[in-house]
Amino acid sequence: MAKLLIVVDYQNDFVDGSLGFDGAETLAAPIAERIRSYRDDGDTVAFTYDTHGDGYADTIEGRFLPVAHCTRGTRGWELFGEVAGAVRSGDPVFVKDTFGSADLFDYLRRESFDSIELCGLVSNICVAANAVLAKTAAPDTPIIVDAALTASYDAALGEKALDVLAGLHISVIRGGGGR
Repeated sequence: MAKLLIVVDYQNDFVDGSLGFDGAETLAAPIAERIRSYRDDGDTVAFTYDTHGDGYADTIEGRFLPVAHCTRGTRGWELFGEVAGAVRSGDPVFVKDTFGSADLFDYLRRESFDSIELCGLVSNICVAANAVLAKTAAPDTPIIVDAALTASYDAALGEKALDVLAGLHISVIRGGGGR
């Protein structure tokens, strides 16, 4: 069986766009390297895209976070830096309009992997939501989040989220261990 790497929402708007924050750009090279490592081993790499449209302001998320972001077809919606060039034809891609991806959940219920690792942005929002979905979809599969490959606009909140994930028996690697 193979391993799965899920690159969560490493999109321009979360790095240097409307919801960007200092330090998010420093993840590009290490995430791209992790992608290369998975590909070199013949493993699967999947990508999620936070995706919104004209009606975003009328959603619950839009009322809590009234900042237009990741609008389909804009530069902000596209993947950032080296990661943008890492997507290959045939990679599983999950376009989602909320924090977690129902389609990713369904995919993980159908497919079987030796382990599932998540990286990307934002650690306390979409990374956490999709890690919990992965744990729910594949409860006997090791789920991994490498703290060196995720970040938050609020470092303390990001750390708290990683602590919660560890409490849910998701392996939080500290120090770039990953695979």
